[in-house]
Amino acid sequence: MGPTNNFYYLIQHLSAVLSKQNDQILQEQLGIGLSQYKILMVLEWNPLVQQKAIGESLGQTEASISRQIKLLKKKGLLNSKVDQSNKRKHISSPTTLGKQITEAATQLLRRSLTSDVNKINEDQLMNLNTSLLQLHKTICRPGKVGACDHQLGF
Repeated sequence: MGPTNNFYYLIQHLSAVLSKQNDQILQEQLGIGLSQYKILMVLEWNPLVQQKAIGESLGQTEASISRQIKLLKKKGLLNSKVDQSNKRKHISSPTTLGKQITEAATQLLRRSLTSDVNKINEDQLMNLNTSLLQLHKTICRPGKVGACDHQLGF
């Protein structure tokens, strides 16, 4: 059995290829990377979340998140202020431009994938979506590493 017949390989491979393609599209058209887009999305959903939690949810280190946040602030896409109740904690939230870029990126990535997804017939797509939702529910169940039971709320 070759790698393309191996379910585990295919899931990892598709994830890696989509990440590379999406990063390239976002860099070329909006001047942000996929990591920056994901951070903007998370902060739009929950501006009170700490960098450590963002890193855990995105599978990145806190240092990586901190670097990306600095770049996003430099580009005018994020505001950051010190939490008055805890001076060591910073609260970051997207600026108006940051929200616009996040929305534009979401639409851009959706359009980019649509042409490929449209090559799958409707029944296959519905079955794939159902299967992915079930797989997500199983893999991201509470208590598992990287699960969706974290404070980001998705």
